[in-house]
Amino acid sequence: MKTSDFFYDLPQELIAQTPLEPRDSSRLLIMDKKTGNIEHKHFYDIINYLNEGDCLIANNSRVLPARIYGIKDETGANVEFLLLKQVGNKVWETLAKPGKRAKIGTKFTFGNGLMKAAVIDILDDGNRIVEFECSGNFYETLDILGQMPLPPYITEKLKDKERYQTVYSKEIGSAAAPTAGLHFTNELLENIKAKGIKIGYVTLHVGLGTFRPVKVDDVTNHKMHSEHYLLPQETADLINETKKNGGKVFAVGTTTCRTLESVAKKEGKICYSEGFTDIFIYPGFEFKVIDNLITNFHLPESTLIMLVSAFAGYNNTMNAYKIAVKEKYRFFSFGDAMLIK
Repeated sequence: MKTSDFFYDLPQELIAQTPLEPRDSSRLLIMDKKTGNIEHKHFYDIINYLNEGDCLIANNSRVLPARIYGIKDETGANVEFLLLKQVGNKVWETLAKPGKRAKIGTKFTFGNGLMKAAVIDILDDGNRIVEFECSGNFYETLDILGQMPLPPYITEKLKDKERYQTVYSKEIGSAAAPTAGLHFTNELLENIKAKGIKIGYVTLHVGLGTFRPVKVDDVTNHKMHSEHYLLPQETADLINETKKNGGKVFAVGTTTCRTLESVAKKEGKICYSEGFTDIFIYPGFEFKVIDNLITNFHLPESTLIMLVSAFAGYNNTMNAYKIAVKEKYRFFSFGDAMLIK
């Protein structure tokens, strides 16, 4: 398949710049993957598509407020660091802007001295290895100084940092939110549990590679980024029990889907597993775990729309996107959602 097969026209005004309130008031496009039939609902209606004995599996990764602004000690010039990956105690691989100000040995100050940093290495791809120091807890200091690393297509400033976190986010480590989960409220989750649907969690720390465009013509030549995941025993037991009793597994988001299908592929079954995955799911992939997928609307020619096409069928997916554009759904991270059943 060609990357261009996954292109669709999207008017700029349909790219959601701010999240809706309340979270579950966003629209929900329901697609039946067997028939291609489409319904238009709201996200709070999702409870009507979950039945007693089903399980809902979500990614509880929490986004790091990873974008920090500081000054170069020598000159006072402004610099921006984006923390990508922890490689040691208070040592991070980062993107530096402008890079020319971040040579090896250069020192920086953030928040009037709350945090300091020094560049200790430069990688082949230009990313900087930076060692940070602060008097208090690193993550608490980062929470004070840092801003959410919103994707480049969101240009409005986020008023409340928690709106780029799911209500169940717990494990710090993502550079981007698992956005399908942003639609859930605590009340909706409680109502889902009360209906007899059990909820389980995996952790997959979303990397910025999730926004990396596919630059090859032939989809099969694309190399996926690697991300750290954890499937706890408790969640594995829940999925196996659900399957055994004839219930359906609902995956919240492509990150949850990738975690579950990675484990099934690696282990040959669903069990406790931790490691790194670079699984690339595109049409032709054989799904072994998930029965239903809750997801947002993704960028044209992205690996995410390819994953959705693999699950729902290529023609069904491209038709659903065409309808969503026509019906003026809101797209991308703060946009509306889709349930594929």
